[in-house]
Amino acid sequence: MVSTVNFERHSPDVYGAAHPKALLKAIHEDGAFLKPLENQHVVSIDQFSSEMLLQLFRLAAKYESNPERFSAALQGKVLISAFYEPSTRTRLSFESAWHRLGGDIMSITDRSSTGIAKGESLEDVAEMFNNYGDCVVLRDSQAESVHRMMNTLRIPIINAGNGIDEHPTQAMADLYTIFKWRPELIERDLPAEKRIHIGIIGVPGKMRTVRSLLKIIAHFPDMLSEVSIIHDKREQALFAEGQRESLEAAGLKITTYTDLPAVLPALDVVYINAIAWMGDDYETFGNRFKLSKASPLKAGAIVLHPLARGEELSTNLDATPHNWYFSQARGAVFVRKALLTYMVQRGERVMDVI
Repeated sequence: MVSTVNFERHSPDVYGAAHPKALLKAIHEDGAFLKPLENQHVVSIDQFSSEMLLQLFRLAAKYESNPERFSAALQGKVLISAFYEPSTRTRLSFESAWHRLGGDIMSITDRSSTGIAKGESLEDVAEMFNNYGDCVVLRDSQAESVHRMMNTLRIPIINAGNGIDEHPTQAMADLYTIFKWRPELIERDLPAEKRIHIGIIGVPGKMRTVRSLLKIIAHFPDMLSEVSIIHDKREQALFAEGQRESLEAAGLKITTYTDLPAVLPALDVVYINAIAWMGDDYETFGNRFKLSKASPLKAGAIVLHPLARGEELSTNLDATPHNWYFSQARGAVFVRKALLTYMVQRGERVMDVI
């Protein structure tokens, strides 16, 4: 699946868009790996193999390279966009992805506007969704909601963030960005000197974006020299039960730090996120962990953030080469376009178009 080519390291342009063509050339075409996605629910990164992810990224890169050539793949299909928790980027990128492929959307942005407010069960809501749409995207602060809806859904559903559990498509967008930055990272048996050191500021046991990111990079352990978790020393339950052991068994070398400035100069990728959803609300993490132009970032290092940001990420980094978080947000649209295309069985409409 992976070809050997000469790579240039790409920086995002002024709009935060890293060009995807190097990644497009680096992965061979083989749509068969995406066939298992047809009419399937997407709840966790655990469902994906490395081959499936690479093919998904190739299709995303194809969409991003030639967006004007793809406008009707989802024509006649209807998406139910159900966001029972505040969202800007995730909701709008899913809806943008669907619209740009020619589909129609029904959007729900408030649980109180649905029958759930009157006591209707999630299972019954799902039964109604079967009649109204072809795919559901659900965000809910309650981790079990997506699993309960799956009990009666006969159309596919995507988990767009369920409590503190997972956010699989965010992790896909994260890794897609990293691979666009350095396409050579997809190579098997990457030499040690080309591997990267990722630093993740957060709590893997409580933050769904961090949990899913760790799961997805565990599919590509050859690209990593080390994964450092930077956390507040007051945080006792850093990992969920068995989480660290599972990641290390997959081949990740995990270290932990409580001093951000001490480890920052060694990091090639810095992933920061200050928000963890807890129940129906959120809490902020690590108020003393902040990044700005004054931070001792390694030359050539990139900063990722799932956004929305707070004081932890200064706007004075926006105009620097370290800013890859805007590219990350932009690329999420194309990753979601690729995923949705196959989930509603329209892959044959796009795989032969270059």
